[in-house]
Amino acid sequence: MARLGLVRNGKISWPVKLAALGATYLTIFSLFQAGIFDDFWLFTLVTICTNIMLASSLNLITGFTGQFSLGHAGFMAIGAYSTGLFTMRFPTIWGFFGGLLIGAILASIVGFLIGLPTLRLRGDYLAIATLGMAEIIRILLTNFEFTNGSAGLNGIPQFVNWTWLFIFTAGTVWLISNLLRSAPGRNAIAVREDEIAAEASGVNAVRAKVMVFVVGAFFGALAGGLYASTFYFIKPDTFNFLMSVNILIVVVLGGLGSLSGSVIAAILLGVVSTFLQQFTTLRMLIYGLILVVIMVFRPEGIMGDRELSLDLLRRVVPNRPGKMVKP
Repeated sequence: MARLGLVRNGKISWPVKLAALGATYLTIFSLFQAGIFDDFWLFTLVTICTNIMLASSLNLITGFTGQFSLGHAGFMAIGAYSTGLFTMRFPTIWGFFGGLLIGAILASIVGFLIGLPTLRLRGDYLAIATLGMAEIIRILLTNFEFTNGSAGLNGIPQFVNWTWLFIFTAGTVWLISNLLRSAPGRNAIAVREDEIAAEASGVNAVRAKVMVFVVGAFFGALAGGLYASTFYFIKPDTFNFLMSVNILIVVVLGGLGSLSGSVIAAILLGVVSTFLQQFTTLRMLIYGLILVVIMVFRPEGIMGDRELSLDLLRRVVPNRPGKMVKP
């Protein structure tokens, strides 16, 4: 495989990743075209993909930079309402893209204005500050007349399909992955490891933290826009504290500092939640029990701080019949 360029330094190469992504897209696209997948499955895929986008962008802030944020639902709300209002005013595909872009830019600006002073805080203090920011956004949306107050927006045009959903989700993970391999991304990781040592080495810690906060807000708003353009109806209470906690659960379950873990955890929880819908009375009990069991036996998360690679697969795949490769 190495001679064919499929594996480089123990990591799966981009041609293999692109082939896997292409196969995934074509398989699900074919299922929709054949009528095997209906709107129910589209809604399920939207939930999974928006959770991937939200968890990946929050992992950039919390997992890779070490900033404990509980305000991601606020950025999602900005994106959802911007897309909803814009597409209701301009019900075309260009209105949909315009709403996504406006929401993402607004969320980035809010992230910068709020992040610049609050990211000088650390730990629990930062969590409380970001939680307060999200609640302020929710209260403003509840009281503004143009957002229809607590009644929310109804009849939002639907422009999300599997193609756009796949492009935005794969693009989000790819862009964040490339950012982490760049100089600003390495600076952010250095801040997580030791902020004092990073600053002594010439890293501007505040700049690094604000940068990831703005980028995380941008992609969180994109996820909110896709959500709004799928479910027709949104209201401020949708983006409450529990939404931020649910996003954080996906990040922690997948592993802090692992984009692969965020993707795997979002898919796992989405599939589990879908199959538990038939058990309406016991759904949350079983869902919570699954989370407890996973965290007890795997407290660092599914992937820990590692990414999916060939070396990692070799640790769990037998090297010889009857033998396992030691970690």
